[in-house]
Amino acid sequence: MPRFFTGDELGSVKSVRYLQDSVEKQWKPEVHIISSTPAEARPVPVQKLAFSVVGTDKVLAAARGDGSASIYRIQEDESVSSVAEWKEARLKPGQRYVGLSVSEKRVFSCTSNGALRATTLGEGDSAPSAQTSVLPMRLCEWRLSHDAQTFAYGGDEVELSVWDTERAFAPRDNIPADAESKKRKRGGELLPGEVWRAKNVPNDGLSLRQPVHNTSLTYLQPSSSASSHHLLVGTHHGHVRRYDTRAARRPVADWKGIGKVGGVRMVENGLAEHEVFVSDNGSNLFALDLRNGRVIYGYKSIAGAVSSVAHSPSVLASVAQDRFLRLHSTFPPPKEPGQQQEHKGEVLDKLYMKAVPTVVVWDQSADASQAVQGAEEAGEEADDDDDVWDAMEDVEDEETEGRRSGKKKSRTAE
Repeated sequence: MPRFFTGDELGSVKSVRYLQDSVEKQWKPEVHIISSTPAEARPVPVQKLAFSVVGTDKVLAAARGDGSASIYRIQEDESVSSVAEWKEARLKPGQRYVGLSVSEKRVFSCTSNGALRATTLGEGDSAPSAQTSVLPMRLCEWRLSHDAQTFAYGGDEVELSVWDTERAFAPRDNIPADAESKKRKRGGELLPGEVWRAKNVPNDGLSLRQPVHNTSLTYLQPSSSASSHHLLVGTHHGHVRRYDTRAARRPVADWKGIGKVGGVRMVENGLAEHEVFVSDNGSNLFALDLRNGRVIYGYKSIAGAVSSVAHSPSVLASVAQDRFLRLHSTFPPPKEPGQQQEHKGEVLDKLYMKAVPTVVVWDQSADASQAVQGAEEAGEEADDDDDVWDAMEDVEDEETEGRRSGKKKSRTAE
């Protein structure tokens, strides 16, 4: 059954595994504490979590508000071992982590002041090594692409930008002495390692420049070409914008008024085609159709801003400022854009957390292994049934044949 990891404002990291009752079909959570702040220490909030399966290891990374970060190895019996720890010395008071991702044997982290770090996990007892780089400041979100070839960021007066991951950590040439004087003139030039940068939307009806404030972003479905990327961005002004780096520097779609209260807080790509989830700074969580920007349904009974969601193949998990972890059902958008949505997502279960949860991620291995096991068991049962029916085909008695036909009909109806 699905398992999720959560972090909260007191610095605790927890594992929540959901089991579904076979009779009542209710979801029941099992909670295990992975890491917590000692009682005598000052609580430090968990700002980012990231999970990935690296070889045979399940690796969980956590980044906290004081600049510290930890990497854990998670076992099937819920036991935890610490792999590495470090502290981002470049993080200043009032700044925060805006990105964290695990890819193969590297853990990437980024802060709002542009402190980028790649930590390579050591083999055996060897210590991890790190590479650092510098990005623009005032960042609000940083994301690594699905193949880890590129990453993207955006922020307050920082346009959406896509970088080559390896080139971002390459040594940079010395900047000429007159570079600062030409900084404003060459504002459109790409930085070393930068491969694409968005352009601001046209001026408004009064010919005034529209402010740039990207609050959240996500990569959409992986592209077949390494040079083309589809990204979705949410803004402080409530817009959701879709970008195609092959088409233009300006958004190919700009849907206004999606974030109804305080702008868009979070955008997250769904697992179904044309599906994305959006929350604002009120208490709204929507499922959005990427073909037309239409809200296909929203979730009810949420009393706080949703700060993070995590999608598994079976359910969607969310954490909100009302101290609840919620489990949601999801339904893909209609086959044709504009059609009425037949089924709408609902809240399946909600778990009260003692501290305000800040982030949630999905254990990618849990549902996948169960799906494979379920498919194998279903295949074995089908083979056993076929063997039974094949053996019964040799019986010539009419009464037995009649019973056999009845049994076949009943099995098909099931």
